[in-house]
Amino acid sequence: MASPAILKHAPARAHRQQPVMKGDRSHAPADHYNPAQNEVTDLNVRLTALRRAVPLLQRTVAGGHHGILSACAALVAYLPAHALGLGQSFWSAITAIAVVQTEFRATESTARDQFLGAAIGGITGVGASLAHGQGLLIYCMAVVFAMAACWVVNVATAGRLAGITATIILLVPHIDTAQRMFLSRVSEVGWGVCSAIGTVWLAARFPSRSIGR
Repeated sequence: MASPAILKHAPARAHRQQPVMKGDRSHAPADHYNPAQNEVTDLNVRLTALRRAVPLLQRTVAGGHHGILSACAALVAYLPAHALGLGQSFWSAITAIAVVQTEFRATESTARDQFLGAAIGGITGVGASLAHGQGLLIYCMAVVFAMAACWVVNVATAGRLAGITATIILLVPHIDTAQRMFLSRVSEVGWGVCSAIGTVWLAARFPSRSIGR
């Protein structure tokens, strides 16, 4: 049987150990150094919980609305680029789908991330290719530099696309030079972004009740 002294101090020890419980997976280990990032993570968790609490019918209508907007933006982005004979016009459609959100401000934010990510990753990939050629070590350094650059200019959410764009330039086999591939990639992303913003802006002109929101 435990002594009264041990029982007296047990709650205090348990309280001190509570913040480091292994079952708490709200934050990634890399985020522990940044309280502000932890707060953003908590807000995202709460937002996800609120979305899951929406009734099924409303979720279905919202999902259909989002799908229609995405399909329209993809067509607007793809058809003109394909008609002009661009060989990889599908990138414009992919970008448009990635950018489209059901709210205009959210679409603008995502569009900024897509374009800046493509630009920063493209410049990094081209610079690495011209300066050091292509290789796995150069590729890894380019990805790290591109994503770090996004954090430096305070667009951390564009980091993933910057790394993806650097990957496309440095790893994907292509006939053209890295410079031409960069220009093609940025123009395709830019057109896809414009198509998405225009589609969502036009959709926002309609009353909410007319689309079942």
